Parts: sequence; structure tokens; C-alpha cells
Amino acid sequence: MMSKVYTAGLWGLDGFPVAVECFADRGLPNIDIIGLPDASVKEAIGRVSAVCRNNALPFVKGRTTVSLAPADMKKAGSSYDLAILTSLLKQNILSEVSLENKCFIGELSLSGELRPCKGVLSMCLSARKEGLTEIFVPLENALEAAIVDSMTVYGVRHVKDMVRHLLGEEPLTPTVYSVAASGDFVSEVDFADIKGQEYAKRAIEIAAAGGHNILLIGPPGSGKSMLAKAIPGILPPLEFEETVETTKIHSIAGTLPSTASLMQSRPFRSPHHTMSSVGLAGGGSIPAPGELSLAHNGVLFLDELPEYEKKSLEVLRQPLEDRRITITRASGKVTFPAHFMLICAMNPCPCGFYGSDQRPCTCTRQAIDRYIGKISGPLLDRIDMHIEVPAISFGEITSSTRTESSQIVRERVRKAREVAIKRYKNIGVASNGGLSGKQTKDLCRYDEDANLVLESAFEKMRLSARGFDRILRLSRTIADLAESELITAEHILEAVQMRSLDRKYFGE
Repeated sequence: MMSKVYTAGLWGLDGFPVAVECFADRGLPNIDIIGLPDASVKEAIGRVSAVCRNNALPFVKGRTTVSLAPADMKKAGSSYDLAILTSLLKQNILSEVSLENKCFIGELSLSGELRPCKGVLSMCLSARKEGLTEIFVPLENALEAAIVDSMTVYGVRHVKDMVRHLLGEEPLTPTVYSVAASGDFVSEVDFADIKGQEYAKRAIEIAAAGGHNILLIGPPGSGKSMLAKAIPGILPPLEFEETVETTKIHSIAGTLPSTASLMQSRPFRSPHHTMSSVGLAGGGSIPAPGELSLAHNGVLFLDELPEYEKKSLEVLRQPLEDRRITITRASGKVTFPAHFMLICAMNPCPCGFYGSDQRPCTCTRQAIDRYIGKISGPLLDRIDMHIEVPAISFGEITSSTRTESSQIVRERVRKAREVAIKRYKNIGVASNGGLSGKQTKDLCRYDEDANLVLESAFEKMRLSARGFDRILRLSRTIADLAESELITAEHILEAVQMRSLDRKYFGE
């Protein structure tokens, strides 16, 4: 006798439909799982056997083969447990139940309870694409799966609950998506709490408005990390398409909060400087997203930039240009999106006081060059803004004057982004920082005076073509904040000023 049920697997960011076919024949009781299963899938036999015995459910009586199709796709993880169990139960107590339009996803505990799985949103989307209309998932994943419309989602706490539902004895209540059930991010730092550093605040506002990369250089205690941590509080909310894509990444990585169905706020990732290049880029035998992809549609903050391994820093170069990262393994190739704002902070030297009037630097010239040299020219060229963050004075730190709050700054950033979205609606770009080189030349219009300033800056600063385009995109954002349709010389000058600091610390 043969039975067939449906589930879904994961490959990269996307799910793919999997048909679980079960064939029982005469012979000694035994189960074989075929179809490129990894060790975690083969272990399902032990879990399914224990569940059946602990819950008085019928188990196999002869030689049984379970096939996971398509057979040429690698199957990994424990999310196949529920489908394998259901295919076995279809041989007996569920033999009269139609399972044609149903999908089963979930890991089993030995008692029969369902444990949450990674990547449920991606798998649910693939099930809908296959034409399935009902899906059974662990209760903790139900809110996440309910995002997908045209699918009836049942959150299952215990196998017995699902069996009684399928037999028509005790129907389960479908899970309905609710925005109120989603979590939200609250910034731990408000702009009004940051003393002084008005120039750096202006630079960060511009970076947030255009999605630009920024490097903050200054002595210890000047507020670089605090400025970076205030950025999430001024970023605009995610668009729905961005929300779904961001949620898929965090669901696959297992970093989606159990109480949230969607990532409602932009990610803020701050990996430690000991993180390897694989941790940043992603990897594994079946590639999983790294920090670059987890920061997609949000912020990647690298504190103490020169302390990272040079190999790790060079991983950033391609994603900063292409907005995606491709990982190739023997089992295949996977591409993850990686469109993020890069925020870097660093001291100017090992002791931190090179160029500071606060206290003298104790580093040798050789130590400074070695420290600064960890950041390559190509990586520095991909960072739009280089901003000095000097030590704050006694008057600034004791001032009782309260500056603008993050809410006020966020409103200006939101308006500037809306202007950019409207301007680029036909090319699918959401911010000035996301423009390609050709799009920059076609869409960033400037007057004759601005052209003269650009020509002068290009020659004196010895800009690369990439550097020229980044100054132009930065100028476009400054013009948007000023509500100017045309880029003027004033906007170009401010953009050039925010990119010229590398000459002081990194030389020619």
C-alpha cells in the first residue's frame, strides 16, 4: 500500500515542495528513508517510533520505504518529522482522510509535542505556490505562517490534536495573522541623549535618509558607538515587501522572536570583532545566512573596525557593491540578499589619541600605519562618508540644553526617503544609496555651478569612478533633505567635505 503527503524543504532563502511517499510491503518491520536525507532526517525514524508507542498510535508492521521527492535535492533538518509520521498514519487510521491539499511541517519530541522549526515562512510560501491550501505547523510557528494569504494555517501543539482534527473529532482553530501580535524595535539611544557631536549627528541623518555607508573616526569615549546605536531610532519603517524578505532571512537563521510573526523594524546587527569571514558571509554544508544577510534592509555596525581580521573585512567588498552575496558549496550555489547600511567606528590609532588635542598619542608611526593599514583602499572607497568624532568638551557634557529627539529627525528622514521612492518607483530602488553607477548618472541632475565643484573635487581628491558616483548620490540625499529637486554646488560641497577625512588619517 502506498500513501502520499506533502511538506517543504529549504534551500537558501527559498523553500521547495517535497512529496513524502510511503510504501509498505511484507517483511520484517523496518523503515528506510530515501531521497538524499541527511543524518537529522534519518533520525526521524527514532522520533516517529517513540511518538507512536507513547501515544498508542499504530506503527509499521512490515518493510516500509519513505521517499522524499524530488530525490536530487538535499533534505536537511528535523522539519520533515511530522510529514513522515503522517505518511505512516495514512497507511492505517488516516486511510480514509484526504490529504491532497495539505502540508505538514514540524519537529517531533518523543512525547508527541511539536517543536518550532526554522524557515517556516519560506516553506509556507513554497507550499502555496504548489497549490496547497492547508498547512499544519508547530504552534510557535503559526503566527509566522499566517502571514501567507490564501493558506489556512493550523498551529499544532501535540500530534494527537492534529490526528483528532483530521478525523473530524476535534477541529483545530485556524491561526489568523494579526499585526498586534508582531514585536517592534525600540531604540536604546535617543538623539536627544547624545551630548554635542552636532556635525556627526547631521552626517548620520544624511546616511539614514539615503541608505549610505559611514565611517566614524575618533578617540575613545567620544560617542561613536552611541551615535551608531541611535540610528535604528531614525530609520523609516519597513515596506511590506521588505518586511517579508527580512522575516524570511531571520526565520531561516532562527533569530526571529517567537512572539513575532513579522520583523516590523529594520535589523541592527553588531557582530563582535572576533567574528570570522564565514560568520559574516554565511556558509555551512547547506549554506545559511551570515551577519551580512541578517542585516539586510537594516544596519550592520562594525565597532573597532581595525580589530577585525583583514580577511573578514574584505568579505564586505562585493556585497557593498552588488547588494547580495553568493555562497558556493559542493552541494550547490546559494545567493542571499545583503542590502544594508554599513556603519563603522574606529580609533585613529592603537592608543586612540592620534590627532587629538585631549592627550598626546603614544603610538609609533609604524604602529599607526600598521593599525590603519588593516583597512584596504578598495573597502574605504566603498564607504560614502568619513566623519571625525572629536572628544566632547566639559561645556557640552554638562549642558542642560536638550537637542532634537530621534522622532523629529526620523520624520525628516522619512520624508526624504519618500521623495526617493517616488523618484525611483519605475526602477525598483528605495533609496539614493541603492543606485547603480548608470542610474546615478541618469537620475542625479545638477546645475553648472555644481559641475564646477565636482570637477575640482575629482581632480584634487583623485577620486575613482566609484568615489565620484558616491559623492553624487550623497549630494542627491542632501538635496532631498533640503527639499531641492536640483543638486546645487552647496550640496556637492557638503558631500565632498564628508568624504575627505580619509586624507588626514589614511594619506593620499
